[in-house]
Amino acid sequence: MQVEGAGALVAGGASGLGAATSRALAEAGAEVVIADLNAEKGEALAAEIGATFVAADVTDAEAVSTAVELAAGAERGLRVSACCAGIGWAERLSHKRGPHDLEYFSNVVKVNLIGSFNVLRLAATSMSANEPDAEGERGVCVNTASIAAYDGQIGQIAYAASKGGIVGMTLPAARDMASRGVRVMTIAPGLFDTPLLAALPEEARTALGAGIPFPSRLGRPDEYARMVLEVVANPMLNGETIRLDGALRMPPK
Repeated sequence: MQVEGAGALVAGGASGLGAATSRALAEAGAEVVIADLNAEKGEALAAEIGATFVAADVTDAEAVSTAVELAAGAERGLRVSACCAGIGWAERLSHKRGPHDLEYFSNVVKVNLIGSFNVLRLAATSMSANEPDAEGERGVCVNTASIAAYDGQIGQIAYAASKGGIVGMTLPAARDMASRGVRVMTIAPGLFDTPLLAALPEEARTALGAGIPFPSRLGRPDEYARMVLEVVANPMLNGETIRLDGALRMPPK
């Protein structure tokens, strides 16, 4: 799929992995729409890279529809969708205070899994109306899971379940959209240098990076963004989840 001139939607595109993806797509010539809850960061980034910002919660069908429609207004229509929005929560299934809080579990699943599905269903539907390229392709949707989908640690049951759901829907979504020429892929990053880890002391960040086999450091957001571009460029990548983790396998804790 050619990026230049294509409409691209990046949900959760104002910071971290999403911001790096927004930049990479803009640099590659895409007409980028950034959808995020953080208007201050989103508007600043949009101004920096020549993108459009839309305030949107990924679980809000109307807000995401607005973002999709804006991206579809590009000369070649919406061709690339990347969903990088997500939240975390740490709590054991059962602990001294009682069972895991159901509301927090539901909220993590709502944002991470249902939010990703909401972006996916709306973006894929828009892409279906595009004229196919020479390969018969109309668009590419990229979701963001986590290696926690496979190696969920103690206290990560909500997060792991939500990310595991994203992995699980990748293949059936790709099969659903195959006849329309829309590919669906997922990237499962390991430990990346995002705002969440930036809050940790440098000693703790270094220790986390040292536990990664190779390269023994935290992943860089631009490395995630480069993988998005690789997925978009390679038409045979479809219905699969790619672990982007430096061969890391997370221990129980």
